[in-house]
Amino acid sequence: MHWFELGRVLILVTVANGAPVIASKALGEFVSQPIDFGTFMFDGRPLLGPSKTFRGVLCSLGATAIAAAILNLGWEIGIAVACAAMAGDLLSSFLKRRFGLPASARATGLDQIPESLLPCIISANRLGLGILDILMVTSTFFVGEIVLSLILYRLHLRRRPY
Repeated sequence: MHWFELGRVLILVTVANGAPVIASKALGEFVSQPIDFGTFMFDGRPLLGPSKTFRGVLCSLGATAIAAAILNLGWEIGIAVACAAMAGDLLSSFLKRRFGLPASARATGLDQIPESLLPCIISANRLGLGILDILMVTSTFFVGEIVLSLILYRLHLRRRPY
């Protein structure tokens, strides 16, 4: 796979994961219904937590579909990538709550890998991704997300440096 193609996949994964963050910053509490409706599990901890909202998922779906269309990949692949990214993000939140970590707590690796690996796996056939391509996009997203978080924190666009 060419670098250009890998770049397009990385853009989609970034848009899918970044859209909810931008929506939260832009809209505040507006339409911020948590996906888990405040449900607690048998362990006394939230199922997912208050930061996982329907607004975030819908913004991810819309923004990634538009980005995929602009990148000439078709809006359908954008929807698939966004669904997989949000599934990975929700899985991460579920696991973090089971580990006793509060919403928005740092869990390096768990915060980046599922939300980038799952979209690559789900779209591998359609986008022609091989195992090395998947690993390259996932590792680039992993490092890029950490670096970008620090930059956004220094620009006062994030409350925490992660």
